[in-house]
Amino acid sequence: MINVVVVDDSAFMRKLLSDLFAAESDFRVMDTARNGKDALDKIKRLKPDLITLDVEMPIMDGIKALEQIMKEIPTPVLMVSSLTRAGAEATMQALALGAVDFVAKTSGSISSINEIRSEILEKARAAVKANVTQLIKPKSQPSLLPSFPAAGQVGISNNEEQIIAIGTSTGGPRALQEVLVRLPGNLPCGVVIVQHMPPGFTKSLSERLNSLSSLTVKEAEHNDVVRPGMVFIAPGDYHMLLEREGSKTVIKLNQTPPVGGHRPAVDPMMESVAKIYGSRAIGVILTGMGHDGSKGMQAIKKQRGHTIAEDQTTAVVYGMPKSAIELNIVDRIVPLPNVAEEIVKAVKK
Repeated sequence: MINVVVVDDSAFMRKLLSDLFAAESDFRVMDTARNGKDALDKIKRLKPDLITLDVEMPIMDGIKALEQIMKEIPTPVLMVSSLTRAGAEATMQALALGAVDFVAKTSGSISSINEIRSEILEKARAAVKANVTQLIKPKSQPSLLPSFPAAGQVGISNNEEQIIAIGTSTGGPRALQEVLVRLPGNLPCGVVIVQHMPPGFTKSLSERLNSLSSLTVKEAEHNDVVRPGMVFIAPGDYHMLLEREGSKTVIKLNQTPPVGGHRPAVDPMMESVAKIYGSRAIGVILTGMGHDGSKGMQAIKKQRGHTIAEDQTTAVVYGMPKSAIELNIVDRIVPLPNVAEEIVKAVKK
């Protein structure tokens, strides 16, 4: 039985979420709270397995409440975020502070909640299994890895240029930060990333990572040209594939049906990378629930590319790395703090 405390300033939303959980045999709603202060008192007393936490609330908002929860009573938290610019930025902050995941509420109506019902339940069930110890670890200040030699010394022609393709889901924003801030700004190849995330949030994620990394990070746009030192994150609700146009590799976005329930999905992105770059592709799979990315990593390995997976000891959710590892197609399995170093070693080969 998963014991839940629902925190939202809207009585309507509290009832909707409570009814949603109450209809499931494996959930029990212990209590509800209307603001962060009220929530903290109840959480300390009830010690739930899971907290759903609204971002915007009076007296004490979700961000301040989350900070206190992770400091005093570390518990899996699922943020409930509004689809606004401010809501997206606050959500990125919440994920950095230790929230396991989030769901985006649309109009707050019964129909909109029913539309995301399965997503809420799936993420709630995954959140209670998350490795919370990884989320409450103090954010380290990872040291930047040494720069690459000047371009002229590397001797890489266009035909030899490599690519780094990263796939991640639950726990991904923190994991991506850990990896990207360590990579040198003069990385001699491009980076493409699929992070499972709805529309509106990938832009805030890209901007946050860009402010922290020596690389240039942006939300990918249709026909963007892949360049060294550039990081492209697939926009929410769009698959991201790579295609070759003359001497350039360009990004193509589409809204073909979800793959394995995801759009963007890691598999099609990595498969397109394997097709173009072959043995010069570096596939990386980080924390996340499910098995998206395992087929893509397999495609890269089949072309004799290099594959890296995050070790179970640091993954917030071990599903995606585990699926790839079980296929016996991963070259290096390392804890998150060592992923950037493994990428650099692979680029230097």
